[in-house]
Amino acid sequence: QLQLVESGGGLVKPGGSLRLSCSASGFTLDYYTIGWFRQVPGWEREGVSCISTTGGYTKYVDSVKGRFTISRDNAKNTVYLQMDSLNPEDTAVYYCAANTRPCASALYFQYGQAYWGQGTQVTVAS
Repeated sequence: QLQLVESGGGLVKPGGSLRLSCSASGFTLDYYTIGWFRQVPGWEREGVSCISTTGGYTKYVDSVKGRFTISRDNAKNTVYLQMDSLNPEDTAVYYCAANTRPCASALYFQYGQAYWGQGTQVTVAS
């Protein structure tokens, strides 16, 4: 079965950190651009970050720049999202997704995704 699985979500206090992981089973991530998205109930899904196949290009939405870092370890078939200086506005379900479109494209977050994970809840609250 081809799937993405996220892990690492949880409850954290404002100013804290979490590291999300996105692992693939049934296929290799080497050939895929990986994106992280998040969604709050009642709101549209928002693109947060993406990383190119080699990891040489990354992109972030303005609200997380300087606080979140995306990386990948193709040997482990895993992509990470390190989230620092979290604030309550970061509370959402976080999803990873894979496609073969370039992360560098200005339209990347509007492209359809070939695979989606099931999501992991991140809650930032005191």
